[in-house]
Amino acid sequence: MELNIQNYIRPGKRAHLVGIGGVSMSPLAEVLHGAGVVVTGSDMRESAAVDHLRALGIPVTIGHLPQSVAGTGCVIRTAAVHDDNPEIAAARAAGIPVFERAQAWGALMTHYKNALCVAGTHGKTTTTSMCTHIFLAAQRDPSVMIGGVLPALGCGHRVGKGDTIILESCEYCNSFLSFFPTVAVILNVEADHLDFFKDLEDIKRSFRKFAELVPAGGFVVADRDDPHTMDALEGLDRQMVTFGLEEGDVHAANLTWVNGYGSFDVMARGEKFAHVDLSVPGVHNVRNALAACAAALCLNVPASAVEEGLKAFHGAGRRFEKKGEYNGAMVYDDYAHHPDELHALLTTAKGLGYDRVVCAFQPHTYTRTAALFDRFVEELKLPDVTILMEIFPAREQNTLGISSKDLAEKIPGAVYCATLEEVAARLREVARPGDLVLTVGAGDIYLAGEALAANN
Repeated sequence: MELNIQNYIRPGKRAHLVGIGGVSMSPLAEVLHGAGVVVTGSDMRESAAVDHLRALGIPVTIGHLPQSVAGTGCVIRTAAVHDDNPEIAAARAAGIPVFERAQAWGALMTHYKNALCVAGTHGKTTTTSMCTHIFLAAQRDPSVMIGGVLPALGCGHRVGKGDTIILESCEYCNSFLSFFPTVAVILNVEADHLDFFKDLEDIKRSFRKFAELVPAGGFVVADRDDPHTMDALEGLDRQMVTFGLEEGDVHAANLTWVNGYGSFDVMARGEKFAHVDLSVPGVHNVRNALAACAAALCLNVPASAVEEGLKAFHGAGRRFEKKGEYNGAMVYDDYAHHPDELHALLTTAKGLGYDRVVCAFQPHTYTRTAALFDRFVEELKLPDVTILMEIFPAREQNTLGISSKDLAEKIPGAVYCATLEEVAARLREVARPGDLVLTVGAGDIYLAGEALAANN
């Protein structure tokens, strides 16, 4: 019999969070604590998130110790914490229920009238952030969970008192299938996380199940321009609102560009709804904004809040984030770690008017690098200068014997660097006035850009 997590995260109950300092675990701890749950936690290292939780009165132990779960009602873990973790093993031995982080967020969602869940292979953090700006401008006081830092919040989450919760919703390990969306946004569907999914068809099935979670009276917001999304949703018996650059229920009209930044009218079912002037560059951000507009329309947000919210959005942390200058070159960082994201970033960068685009890229996971190798090679030919740092392993072991050096050998003029220090040294050598220097990847390569900017 499957246990209902709702019974374990009520006021007065105790929950222990393993990996409590994580990007969506620390806000979960804060929300549960605010709801009257007695929260404890553990993490592998000290961090600002851990300090913040302790300041709220949440005890956090550093290290994973079996005794930490003694007396708790349930354990909640991240996807990165496996069954061989000492705390998980101790909980199982003691008969203490173990739930996934996504199950806890799903349970919390049911307390809101509106659960706006933003999914897709790319663009989730940015679009969730755009939705947040719009709902803040509308004074709807939303609760928010974003997989990154939004400068307007100073963190990646917000606990509001309104009737709407806005969540970035990840497909990895089918996490988002534990959610209860009333508005499900699907930005795009591509082959990724192939260490978990079998293939693209498997991924499409997962996104369709996500869309099917929407109840009668809810909405599915989907990219009409993306064939994989439309294929995944074919014949879906839910209210669907499509968005697209030129076609769809919500689309752009009179799109113009100023230094790479889009300005356009938002058309909704044939009528002008709003006029948007974006403060983030690139056509991919026009698509993200249209998705946010469509979601806002579903939840009756006025056009004035859409216009104000999108104009005020200058990007999420690690999404084309300005780090500073070095030797007359501008230094930016971006989280792109899939070929589609690289294409959107690099084509946008090439159109911003810099003399050269210098890209230092750190691939993320061995399986992704191997599965999408040829596509990475093609996209990494776009910069004027390409530097490749060794692959960031994340949760993996290198059983494939693959290296960034293999990519560098296929890209004319590319340089391979084994360490962050080597990347930073190389960037210092090549950066010159008029350049746009980009550090790119989901690992720790941003530190090379920060080191460069700090030495200006």
